[in-house]
Amino acid sequence: MSQSFSNIRVCVFDAYGTLLDVHSAAAQHSAALGELEQPVSEMWRSKQLQYTWLRSLMGAYDDFWQVTGESLDYALASHGVVNPELRENLMNAYLTLGCFQEVPGVLKTLKENGLKTAILSNGSPNMLLPVVENSGFSDHMDICLSVDEVGIFKPTAQVYQMPCDHFNVKPEEIAFLSSNCWDAIGGAHFGYQVAWCNRYNQQLDRLPAKPRAEIKDLTELLPLLGIS
Repeated sequence: MSQSFSNIRVCVFDAYGTLLDVHSAAAQHSAALGELEQPVSEMWRSKQLQYTWLRSLMGAYDDFWQVTGESLDYALASHGVVNPELRENLMNAYLTLGCFQEVPGVLKTLKENGLKTAILSNGSPNMLLPVVENSGFSDHMDICLSVDEVGIFKPTAQVYQMPCDHFNVKPEEIAFLSSNCWDAIGGAHFGYQVAWCNRYNQQLDRLPAKPRAEIKDLTELLPLLGIS
């Protein structure tokens, strides 16, 4: 499925699941969660995404911190966990998520090759800025763009328009990277050149448009851009 990219000026990255390991929040509190660590974390993430889509359809936007808390409450209640201290600790852990190992090096290489870099995320600025500062790649990221500016979540076209406006580029001059297949397809439908970072060997969603490339981690982006 993979095809090389051409005439790219900006590399835009989804944050959660692409640069940042969303399951590292629960992993930080594995002792308290015990055998519930994985199922709670997976349900938390699943509901977090579902709530963004539903809120967008309902016209009931609230920031990603609110959505993250509501989805965590659902996941904990579904597993019979009543522990306010653990709930607070898990939420705070979302501000210190770990990044995937290859991320800082790839971003550094992109900058050294003259490309602009940006995050385009559902996350609100008060969530993104702390985790980016602690991640080790803040020096290699030009800007974090949040859906807070438009008041609706991905995959609406209003969100994908934001990097075009900020950098004054056309959609086809943007390489977009997401580990969320629905987001990758949303970007492709908008007109980006897209690489789906399929970290977990998932099936391609059956939706309009397709990513230009499928990669296992972000190191595989570099050859697509002609960077050795």
